[in-house]
Amino acid sequence: MGRRRWVAALLASLALPSLLVQVGNLGLVREGRRARREVALTFDDGPDPRSTPRVLDALQAAGMRATFFVLAPSARAYPGLIRRMLAEGHQVEAHAERHHHAWARTPWGAFLDPLRAVRGVAEVTGRPGRFHRPPHGAYTLATVLGQWAAGVRGAHWSLEGRDWHPAFSSARVRARLSERLVPGAVIVLHDAGPGGPTTVETLPGLLAELRERGYRSVPLSELPGAAPQRWSDLRRRAFIRLDAAFDRLGGVRFAGGRRDNLFRIARVPFPLDGVKLGDGGGLRRGAPALEFHVNNPLLVDLGPRASVLQARRSDFPVVARELQTRPELADVEAVFCLSALSPLLGLLGFENLDLPPAYTRRLQRWAGVLRFAYGSAARAQAPRLSVLSRAEFLWRYGPPLEDPPGAYTAQR
Repeated sequence: MGRRRWVAALLASLALPSLLVQVGNLGLVREGRRARREVALTFDDGPDPRSTPRVLDALQAAGMRATFFVLAPSARAYPGLIRRMLAEGHQVEAHAERHHHAWARTPWGAFLDPLRAVRGVAEVTGRPGRFHRPPHGAYTLATVLGQWAAGVRGAHWSLEGRDWHPAFSSARVRARLSERLVPGAVIVLHDAGPGGPTTVETLPGLLAELRERGYRSVPLSELPGAAPQRWSDLRRRAFIRLDAAFDRLGGVRFAGGRRDNLFRIARVPFPLDGVKLGDGGGLRRGAPALEFHVNNPLLVDLGPRASVLQARRSDFPVVARELQTRPELADVEAVFCLSALSPLLGLLGFENLDLPPAYTRRLQRWAGVLRFAYGSAARAQAPRLSVLSRAEFLWRYGPPLEDPPGAYTAQR
């Protein structure tokens, strides 16, 4: 019985922290809010005189700042690189004293390593540590207790470049980050170790793209909304995963292939009968149409006003470009959404029409679920059909046309 209890305790010390902290990131800082185009680039495993200076050069040239999670022995060996990081406005935090996976350590070793790493790095920087990221982002209960004893907060990430993976070239790392990038992301790369050479090659182009898309990188402590994950954050992330599963099943994808677009789109048969449009046209059930769904976490964090501005200035024009360039969308007759967002979509030129009662009841229930998931206190509007004909949508959001599509658009 004693041996069974010891085994059970050992499994609990591994499994429960792994589930809640390593997987759920409960209590860790892993991302900020998505209201501003700011991200936190973070680099692990340095400093290394062969690669870290080139990472610093790229950041300096781009005017970006980052956070370096450094190994204490390397920090002691190359204090000049640590001084350069601090002088150029970067944040320096502890990664490890010995770079071992938490599950491969004894409980005592997993407890001591954060303490030793935080103290060792602070001796070089002359500043107290705020965060600690264990190797591989791996946790046991002893790791959590060690961070508490060291007086630091665990730091994870929301976007991994996989620069360490032998199958990931610099082009593949950049493509992965480009597609998955969202405001508030904490991005993990490596300035040393197996991922160092790939990051050095990837970084100049990646930083140029960040600037082109209106992003800037800031130290983790300055990232807006970067706070320890709570139970409500786990709920929000669970619904983000549910949205992703829904998208895979329904063939829905982010407009432009980027997750920072406000809209997810899919070609579908139009679901309603006898819809008359303000430009004199009509839509029959089954007509080819482009349905869009909103990017819920981005909409919630941006708020209504900023969402309308982003939709008008950049994100609906991306949808329009897809309508004009993708062969499978060539026959689409209308662009529509079934949602409780009709007041916002009305500001963007959409016609808002009442839905059959069955649709209204079903969508009203779903709107309530989304308010619960994303913490919105406002009561949702009654769901409605928001729709524009293809010609009207392209006139509003595509390249300029010589003439408006009809008398309805002339009233815009």
